[in-house]
Amino acid sequence: MIPTSIPAPPDGWQSFAIGPVTIHAYALCILAGIFVAVWLTTRRWVERGGDAEKVGDIVLWAIPFGIIGGRIYHVISTPGPYFGENGDPWAALEIWNGGLGIWGAVALGAVGAFIGARRHGVSFTAFADAAAPAVLIAQAIGRLGNYLNQELFGAPTTLPWALEVDPAFRPEGYAEFATFHPTFLYEMVWNLAGAALIIWLDRRFDLRGGRAFWLYVMVYVSGRLWIEMVRIDTAVTVGGLRINVWVSIVVLALAVAMFVILGRRTPSPAERVPRHRLAAPADDPSDASADPADEPEPDDPATSQGKS
Repeated sequence: MIPTSIPAPPDGWQSFAIGPVTIHAYALCILAGIFVAVWLTTRRWVERGGDAEKVGDIVLWAIPFGIIGGRIYHVISTPGPYFGENGDPWAALEIWNGGLGIWGAVALGAVGAFIGARRHGVSFTAFADAAAPAVLIAQAIGRLGNYLNQELFGAPTTLPWALEVDPAFRPEGYAEFATFHPTFLYEMVWNLAGAALIIWLDRRFDLRGGRAFWLYVMVYVSGRLWIEMVRIDTAVTVGGLRINVWVSIVVLALAVAMFVILGRRTPSPAERVPRHRLAAPADDPSDASADPADEPEPDDPATSQGKS
């Protein structure tokens, strides 16, 4: 026996019924994460002089793209339950049972945000910077869904914070083990700490120009890299490593390079336009005759109509 452990969620916590409608806890966790992310992004966007309504306009594009992208990546990287032996292809559509690949969610979600930003005349780069820590918090909240679904846990362990997993949810070959690494908790803590770090560094060093976003990528990917090595759920492997490990390595290298490059291109603090000057409407006709030299940076949210 271990001295302490995280208990498995009680029966019935995965879903509940309200009349003929079944509510899935995993979906509620995703919605809660989205709500918090939109709130924080809006707050950071307004602090930069942007229009709060623009956040909602962009989110309407980003969220459906992100969910579709996340599901597509999950199915591609974990095809066994859907297209392997005894797999069920229709289950690939059952998102309420869990399974969103963050790489696909961020990639396609960013495409949706880019489209929304262009359609509503604001800078995609500035929006990405505002949303960076909020996305990490949303990912942290979403991990609670993995706990409730008893999925994506790590290798067996007897550490004091080990996670109890019911026999029905233990992978093949692990039936005799009762407790596993709570990788959902590891990622939650990592993401929340990372979000706090980004907010603090952004306030201290003014990480505009896309740097806050690429810092988010670095923080998340560096955590995901070691957490992936702990997990035991089914995944495609390449060269003996899970495909998500390889993706983490490549994306981390890209994020570091982009952060350094953008840091060299970003004007010094003395040359930057103060954030409180971002309040001028982007579609003000009087701006048409303005001297281009007087325009703020392309990443200023309220003044870079159509730029990215």
